[in-house]
Formats: sequence, C-alpha cells, structure tokens
Amino acid sequence: MLVAMMQAKVGDDVFGEDPTVNALEARAKEMFGMEAAVFCPSGTMTNQIAIKCHTQPGDEVICDASSHVYIYEGGGIAFNSGCQVKAVAGNRGRITAEQVRETINPDDVHKAKSSLVVLENTANRGGGSCYSLSEIQYIKSACLENNLKLHLDGARLFNAISTTEEVPLQYGDIFDSISICLSKGLGAPVGSILMGNFDFIKRARRVRKVFGGGMRQAGFMAAAGLYALEHNVERLRVDHIHAKQIAEMLLTRDFVGKMLPVETNIIIFEVTGNYTPADFCSYLKNFDILCLPISSTQVRMVLHLDVTNEMVNKVVKVIHEMP
Repeated sequence: MLVAMMQAKVGDDVFGEDPTVNALEARAKEMFGMEAAVFCPSGTMTNQIAIKCHTQPGDEVICDASSHVYIYEGGGIAFNSGCQVKAVAGNRGRITAEQVRETINPDDVHKAKSSLVVLENTANRGGGSCYSLSEIQYIKSACLENNLKLHLDGARLFNAISTTEEVPLQYGDIFDSISICLSKGLGAPVGSILMGNFDFIKRARRVRKVFGGGMRQAGFMAAAGLYALEHNVERLRVDHIHAKQIAEMLLTRDFVGKMLPVETNIIIFEVTGNYTPADFCSYLKNFDILCLPISSTQVRMVLHLDVTNEMVNKVVKVIHEMP
C-alpha cells in the first residue's frame, strides 16, 4: 500500500484533475453500480454531506438511537443541516421497516418533515451486527411509499458483505446514497467515498468544498484506497475469525458478563467482578494490547489487518492468565 501511495500520479482534485482520485471514484461506483462518487477525508464527512444533500433545515432524520451519525459525529446533523433526529430504539443498532413506518411524521405543520432514513451496516454499537438484505429492502419500500431518501453509513459495509455473502451491486440497487470507509478494516490510512446519482454527487462536491474537504494532490491517499479495494476486502474474514477466537476465551472468564453476538470484527462485552472496564483495558495495555472502555460496564475490541494470528494468540493467552 505504501509503495502504491509513493508511486501515485497526482493532480488537483478540486479541479477534478487528480488521476488517482478519479480512478478510485470510478472503481467504487462501478463496484456498487452507482452513477458517481466523491472521495472525502472521513466517513463523518461523507455521512454529513449526504444528510445535507438529502434534507432541508427543519427536516427530520430517522435512524437508530445508537447510530454513528447521531451519537458520534459531534451534533453534525443539527450543526450542518439544521435537522432534528428521530432516534429509534432498534435491535443492536438495526431498525425495521415497521419502526420506520411508525416513526414517519404526518403531513402536519406542527411536525418536522420526515425526509431521510439512515442505516448503519455493520452497526458499531451493535457489536458489528449486520442487516439482512431483505429487511433493508422492506425499509426501502417504506421510504418509497412515503417519499423519503435512504442513506447507508457503510463504514464497515465490506465486513457485512463478507459475512452475509452478498455483493456490492445489491446495495447500490437499493440506496439513494452510500458511504464506505477505506480505513478501518480495509487498512487505508485515511479516506471515505460517497456514492449516488450524478445530480446528488454534483451537490455533494459543492458541500464537500463548503465543509473544507476540497483536497489538492489527494491521489497519494486515494492510491491507498484503491489498493485496499483491490487487495484487502477478501481478507476481512480473517478479522472475523480472530474476533471469535478472542470472544471464546473471554466467555470462559468469570469477570466477563453479557457479550453481544460476534458477527464480524467487533467484540462488545460487559466487565464485572474485580474489574471495571477501565481496569480491564489498563491491565491489557501492560501487555501492549489496546482496547476501549465504551461505558461504565462495557469494553470494545476491534480486529483489523494489522492484528496478526500471533497477536491474537497472545491476547487469548493474556486473558486466560488474568487473575
């Protein structure tokens, strides 16, 4: 990946003249069968651009209560788009078509206009949980019936696809816009892509500029994303295997409580007894193992391509030997 970055041909992406950025955008839109794509610095930016393009100030965005766009993007929906959120209590970060239908506001001047549904796949706070394609199709039907747009925060979409054995084209057929992260499990140092139809991406480029996301010789970063899409998608299954190996050991320890089902590369579990989440993470840090306390009771572990089989064996051994 580093070699690809250093050998990248670059230009000015603001003027559409960076050949490597153009190649990355072309590769992504073709994978998903969408009309156009735009390269951005982060997944938060691609999500926020999409929300801005799909809504008007005073509208309402429907999403799960634990969605990244709602709780981890700095209040961006309100700050950037002037919209409010209808936060739905889903199941491990996933909402249903029935919940969407129940949540849509009537055409009433007293109420915000429901205009956009945002799904997150995999769901971070759901422990890397995956939507079923059939449920997404039901949600799309609900959106079409009520003139709502549907956006996918696909930060870990390739993790979901590798688990459910679907293909990107199936998602491109359903969503009005899709954001994918090239970092995270795919291993690029930075960058996300937003996809949609021609008119949507034309607006998205303008909003990207307003948000400060216009980049010059961005091909050095885009080359990493191209390498990731071409070489690192299939190996995501290795991360999922590693996550299950660590989870199996955790569940043997009496200081581990409830654990969310481990579907992909994220492990979220309760810590009880002699350890707090902070204590647990501090103990593992002594062995150069990094994980994150995400609440007063829970710890999150995430697997990625830089975590080798030898490292996983070390994690399992350290957890096994914890007092």
